[in-house]
Amino acid sequence: MILIQEKEKEPLKAVFPGKYIQGKNALSDLPFVLGQMGKNGLLLASPTVMSNVLPKYTFKEKWKHIHRELFGGECCADEVDRLVKTVHQKKADVLVGMGGGKVIDTAKIVADKAQIPVIVVPTIASTDAPTSGCAVLYSPEGIFDSVYYLRMNPQAVLVDENIIAEAPTRFLVAGMGDALATWFEARSCKRSGSSNECGGYATLTAMEIARLCYQILLRHGLQAKKDCDLYLTSPSLSHIIEANILMSGLGFESCGLASAHSIHNGLTVLEETHAFYHGEKVAFGVLAGLHLTGMPVKEKDRVYGFCESVGLPTTFEDLNLAGVSRERLMMAAVKTCHPAEAIHHEPKTVTPEQVLIALKAANDYGRKRKHIINK
Repeated sequence: MILIQEKEKEPLKAVFPGKYIQGKNALSDLPFVLGQMGKNGLLLASPTVMSNVLPKYTFKEKWKHIHRELFGGECCADEVDRLVKTVHQKKADVLVGMGGGKVIDTAKIVADKAQIPVIVVPTIASTDAPTSGCAVLYSPEGIFDSVYYLRMNPQAVLVDENIIAEAPTRFLVAGMGDALATWFEARSCKRSGSSNECGGYATLTAMEIARLCYQILLRHGLQAKKDCDLYLTSPSLSHIIEANILMSGLGFESCGLASAHSIHNGLTVLEETHAFYHGEKVAFGVLAGLHLTGMPVKEKDRVYGFCESVGLPTTFEDLNLAGVSRERLMMAAVKTCHPAEAIHHEPKTVTPEQVLIALKAANDYGRKRKHIINK
């Protein structure tokens, strides 16, 4: 008997940050963690962090080896080049990125280029950027440019629940929108046999993390939103912070991306969406993806219901796109289908025309549901 071997495929691959610390006072561990990685730290932070967060954590003499640098506002090539020069001028041997997604992504890229460790301290749970080994570069005007792949994931991630509970709830909800995509994109990559962001295929562990991420959102999302409105550090809020940052980060990177994030990237060409957060646009991308791939009504209703309950966008009006012409929506659809985009990981061939139809279908479905709810 002759055995015909199956064509060998890429290996299973998964990536993780070196260390993940989450708790009510996790930032207190920063001087110790930094001391394990270097002697001369540079802290990159947003203006809000500089003025509202850092004064609450003096650490006195423990901060003496941490220089502070203000983030310029956009994760773009010019800002990265400026900060790489600053790292060399300060002779920093470890970089701390503290703030939202763009601060964190900038810090990760700068540390990678300077070949020094990076410690990530998210002050909001709005994206899964903190744990990942990739970062998104934008133009100075905020339009998606490209994805930068790091040599390795962050050496440490410190998530202080007290800080995140004090941030506006909209950030947490946006993070749920980003996390919402994790399971659906993982499932699409599995079905189509597409590779993940690591250049391999999803492990069983990664797929279960992606599935758990979705389950946690459904179980705890609404309560976490209510608790965050009251600045409470509750079990539900803790679970959602972990889902938004750790589960979503591990899930998307080790399972792969698909239509939701590509639709987000396409929507960035429309200036009307620039006031909305990454996760808010990704959430609408999830809804459009459900229509694009012909998912059952029961699943659509479950996802729409979740988005409605926590306040994620379900219509064009929610994204300030109600009056946008078909021609301009097609511009977004064309960018969504760029050959390098992950939408081609869906288990079907996708064209800009199909994306445009899916966007309109997602909007129509959301409007009909709102009409029924408001009756």
